[in-house]
Amino acid sequence: MDNKSLRFVSIFIVLFIIFGVPTIISQEVEDEREFTYDVNSHNGPDHWGEIHPEWIMCNQGDFQSPIDLTHKRVQTTSSLGRLDRDYKAANATIVNRGHDMMLKWTEGAGHIHVNGTEYQLNQLHWHTPTEHTVNGRRYNLELHLVHQSTDGKYAVVGIMYKIGRHDPLLSLAEPYFKALAETKGVEMNVGTFDPRNIKIGSRKYYRYIGSLTTPPCHQNVIWTIVKKVRTVSREQLRAIREAVHDDAEVNARPVQPLNNRWIKLYRPDDQQNS
Repeated sequence: MDNKSLRFVSIFIVLFIIFGVPTIISQEVEDEREFTYDVNSHNGPDHWGEIHPEWIMCNQGDFQSPIDLTHKRVQTTSSLGRLDRDYKAANATIVNRGHDMMLKWTEGAGHIHVNGTEYQLNQLHWHTPTEHTVNGRRYNLELHLVHQSTDGKYAVVGIMYKIGRHDPLLSLAEPYFKALAETKGVEMNVGTFDPRNIKIGSRKYYRYIGSLTTPPCHQNVIWTIVKKVRTVSREQLRAIREAVHDDAEVNARPVQPLNNRWIKLYRPDDQQNS
């Protein structure tokens, strides 16, 4: 190979490293058959980072999610501002990924703003039980709304649920859980789906920097966990568990070390003494 060819190959490799690798490591894994949530399995959470080289952050990252939202590490503030959501109805599909049910918008469903950056809403999915805990307490269900900026950064909004009254969002999605219970990787069109139907019910939220909770466990993800714990009926919880938990009792990653991270708790000025 002559010098000109060598220079071309070198330039190609450099460009691949600069532009290709971030795309690979920033993508949330859609095919979840290669890993499991079974802590006793050879491909369970403690071994995710050993399965593929690009998943190494799952074992070696210092800012992994989920975490325990322990009050010992919480700093209350009003400076974060209200969660700025600007959603709209858009066409969507739903798919059984094997370990979770994911609803994905096929066109723009709106965005949130965090620290001056716009993050587009791409998809949502559920984990049972919750991945995050509050002072060591684990609830029954956690919804993740996954957003991404134009430069590939992630911002995830999490909502936790306990057993109680039925959840309106799950009422809309439940028929699709049953229809897709025996399938894997098959997308079903659900028509127009409005994320404004997702109830939050509180202005208070936790904020911290973490990671995706599935491989490749990409870090520098901005997490917003709504403080209010909402409710889901036992029947709804059973429907989602029966649809996806074919080889695991749970689809929640174990809590990860805080590693000296602080957690912000946004509370409006008018609620500082409440």
